Formats: sequence, structure tokens, C-alpha cells
Amino acid sequence: MLKEAAMAKGWRSSEVFAGAQNAGARALWKSMGYCDGDFGDRPVIGIANSWNTLVPGHFNLNLVSEQVKKGIHRGGGVAAEFGVIASCDGVCEGHRGMHFILPQREVIADSIELVSEAHHLDALVLIASCDKIVPGMLMAAARLDIPAIMVTGGPMLGGVEFDGRKTDETSLHEALGMLAAGRITEEQFRSLENLCAPTCGSCSFFGTANTMCCLAEALGMTLPGSALVPAVYSERLRLACETGETICRMARDGLTARRILNSLSIENAVRATLAMSGSTNAVMHLAAIAGEAGADVDVMDLFSRLGPETPQIVRVNPASKWNTEDFWMAGGVPRMFRHMMPLLRKDALTCTGRTIEEN
Repeated sequence: MLKEAAMAKGWRSSEVFAGAQNAGARALWKSMGYCDGDFGDRPVIGIANSWNTLVPGHFNLNLVSEQVKKGIHRGGGVAAEFGVIASCDGVCEGHRGMHFILPQREVIADSIELVSEAHHLDALVLIASCDKIVPGMLMAAARLDIPAIMVTGGPMLGGVEFDGRKTDETSLHEALGMLAAGRITEEQFRSLENLCAPTCGSCSFFGTANTMCCLAEALGMTLPGSALVPAVYSERLRLACETGETICRMARDGLTARRILNSLSIENAVRATLAMSGSTNAVMHLAAIAGEAGADVDVMDLFSRLGPETPQIVRVNPASKWNTEDFWMAGGVPRMFRHMMPLLRKDALTCTGRTIEEN
């Protein structure tokens, strides 16, 4: 009966868990507390969680993951979590460690592919926040072409006011020059070090991390409005729960990653990068995602061609004194998209099952 029920839904995981011949696999999972009701007509949803205590943007991801699991259970799926590596660009820059940052993107994509294929996972929830981890996970989703959705951890809040704006880690670079010039004291410098990053989350300026989180939303791979909800806000946890429910619907509807990640959504992401003055690293990451998705687009050409005709709608530090929390409070990516809807590929599908315009 297990095999018949699973195969009727077409779950990949039935090849691992259905039938008497797979009793050993079921027994191994039962050793971790899984029950008979977890096998059969329920999709096995992998949770690729890049939590660690090395990266401030990933420090809260275990909380996010617990909410995702709750949503998966509500949606009728079976949650199976595994770990993914992550490193912090901000900590690794300025020394030999930076040589090991970009290569991790491919390792992340490869590792998610390996786990997903080895265990025949039916769908994926991707949990990340920072520079190379978000694109690495999106590359994996595009490569696997199974139902997949992303939920990010959210940006940190801005720090104490200094030099005319809320502070972040980049404020220390400016303050270092002021210290050398005698414009501030060592005590003021140390105080700024303690107050410029007051919460966990991705750095509150608009660098690669927050750019890629916004682009994950622009691509249709996260729930609308989720990219910039601060890490410490309860709304972040509610979105995670909703993400878990959504992936179960995606699995049952057969809404796979390449139906979302394609030439239409890549073009929208390029437009979004231009409109919000995003990180230049977005160029190489979008090109990599497009390549994994088999999208027939030249990302460099898109930036060259669409740049002159795409208005700058958003300016966030370092382009202005405003930070990502201000962008979110002003309406975030959804409001930006409403302003630029005539320029977008409106029929691009998203993880909700609706188009960008319908969202």
C-alpha cells in the first residue's frame, strides 16, 4: 500500500521508502523518530539549512528552519533537514581567507545536488542569507529542477547614528580614517565597534548579501515581500512557516524550479538589480544561475541593453544614507516592482503559482 500510494503521487522518494524491499530505509529513519505515517503519500521535503555561528546572517537560521518544519507538517509533507556550509565575506576579506569564498558557491550547489539525488528528495526549502550561499543554493535548485523555494534570514537592524546615518560594519572603515586623522577618539571608535551591528542578520547595507536576497524574490523563488524583513522581526518566522506550507503545494502541483528560473525571471532580476543599484556581483551570480537553469540568455548583454532604459528607483547605503530596513519599511521589492511593472516580464511565474503581476 505504501508503494501504491506514493507512486500514485509520483514521489521520487517512493523509490527509497515504498515497498517491503525498502524496509531497511524506513527502519533507519524510524531510528530518528519518523513514523509509519511519514511514509507513503506525503512528499519528503529536504531543508537545506546553512545555519552556523560563523556568519551573522546565518545565526538565526535554526529558528527559521523550525518554522519551516512547522509549515511543512501543516502542509502535509515530511521534513528532512541537512546542513550546508557558509562563510562570511566580511570576516574573510583582507586576508588569504578571501581566496576560499567564491569557490564555496559551487561546493554549495554540488553538495545540495548530492544530498537531494542520493536521498531522492521530492522538494527543497533553501535557507540562506549571505553573499555566495544564496546564489549557490539557487544554482542547485536550477540544476535539480525539482520543486524548490527559498527563505532568507533577513538583514540586521542598523546601528547607532554616526556621521549622518545609521551605522553598519562599513562605518568602521570610515571611522578608522577619522581615528587616524584625530577626528574621533579611540574610545569613540571602540564604542562604534560595539554598536554598529546591534543584531544578527545579513549586513544592513546594500551589498551582495541583501542584493541576492532581493533577487531571489525578484526571480520568484521566495514569497513576495520576504527579502528584507529584518532578521529579528517575528514576521520573518511567520514567513518561514508559510514557506513550508507553500513548498508542499508546489510539490503536489509539480511546480519545479525551472518553471520559475528561466529567461523571463532572469531578465526581471537584471531589471531589479539596475533599479535598486544592487551589487555588481549580481552579474556573475545571475549568469551562473541562468547557466544552471539552461536559460537562453546572455546576462552581460541584458545588463548592457537594459541599463540605459531602467530607472534607478532605490538608493540604499552605500548609494545613500538609507539602509535596508528603510527600504523594507518603504515597501521593499513588491513596491519597487509596482513602480517598474511596465518594464518587467509580467508573466514570469513565481513560487506562489502566480505570476509577478498577479502577486
